[in-house]
Amino acid sequence: MDRARHLPLRPSRRRVLQAGAALAAVPGALLTTGRAGAQERAVDYPPAESAPASTSNYTVSSRPSSYRIDRVVIHVTQETYADTVKIFQNPAKQVSAHYVVRSADGHIAQCVREKNIAWHAGNWDYNTRSIGIEHEGWVDKPAYFTDALYEQSAALTASICARYGIPMDRAHIIGHAEVPGADHTDPGPYWDWSRYIRLVNFA
Repeated sequence: MDRARHLPLRPSRRRVLQAGAALAAVPGALLTTGRAGAQERAVDYPPAESAPASTSNYTVSSRPSSYRIDRVVIHVTQETYADTVKIFQNPAKQVSAHYVVRSADGHIAQCVREKNIAWHAGNWDYNTRSIGIEHEGWVDKPAYFTDALYEQSAALTASICARYGIPMDRAHIIGHAEVPGADHTDPGPYWDWSRYIRLVNFA
């Protein structure tokens, strides 16, 4: 996850949320440009549950007409599934991702519509061109990367790639750590990329 203040022309990006961390107050005038006007309840991926992020935590857009979507960015939450959804729904947090995948059963929540720009990558260019998927767990606790999490996430990524013509390879399905300028390590050394890309291609 990545916290951001949203400025009128280009949001700056801040470090990953830490539990209990507070965001410095931002004047209301700076928070109005490009904000979502109303929460949306529909989902782009039918198996997903709608769990809308706060309208303060993403940028309204009309992708892919406004920005081409050509990447999927894989994240690990460093939080529980439930706490991650709550963070995205807290207007003070300035962070979101399009989807969150639960460890125990692979259940998926959609928090930001794909047409909109989630604040997940810590790099504005990559935010505009990517779909961000958070996975419940910690980078140093591989037990969270269950079969169900891999399988359901891979099916989601395959659907995204098919809809936007994204090649199903490691050049286009990347980790947060691979985003230029990222100071994150997720999904970390225990994420099985070979398995994941194989599942995406056979989903």
